[in-house]
Amino acid sequence: MRTEDIQDDHEWLRIADPAWTDPLDPSFAASAGGRWNPPQSFPVLYLNEDIVTARLNIRAFVSAWPYEPEDLRNDNGPVLVGARLPSGQRVVDIHSPQGVAAVGLPPTYPLTPSGAIVAREVCQPIGAAAKEDGRDGIRCRCAQSPSGEGRELAWFPDGPSSAADQIGVATFTDWYWS
Repeated sequence: MRTEDIQDDHEWLRIADPAWTDPLDPSFAASAGGRWNPPQSFPVLYLNEDIVTARLNIRAFVSAWPYEPEDLRNDNGPVLVGARLPSGQRVVDIHSPQGVAAVGLPPTYPLTPSGAIVAREVCQPIGAAAKEDGRDGIRCRCAQSPSGEGRELAWFPDGPSSAADQIGVATFTDWYWS
């Protein structure tokens, strides 16, 4: 696996339901699973590297809702939570061509060569291996972008004392339309 250090003072972004008690709680993904961790496994906090990636991911966030992001108002849309991670995070690179190849994913990742999204079941063992190897997470191409634009971070907290710091919250209209 190819690794890299992420910038210590970077503001990562998390799309969240305003009703969530703790939008930076990684325990939901430990139970339900996600792209890089199987259900009933380890906690992961899924983050967006920038506003462009958050906008790409909003459609997946509201996919079960009966309306599109453009139909949302400030009082019913997801908020964007800014987060800062502990310093010294070393993560697996699954965004560069070399990093994608190093974990055995197709060069077209997040798509298969036939154009389908690479299944979570393919990615989950890679995430589990990265966690087992002591990596702090996976920085990867945005799975919601067929061209691989945008970067996401699947962050593996080191334990209960390892937490992301919330550094701000933007209402839906403030972040989506800005």
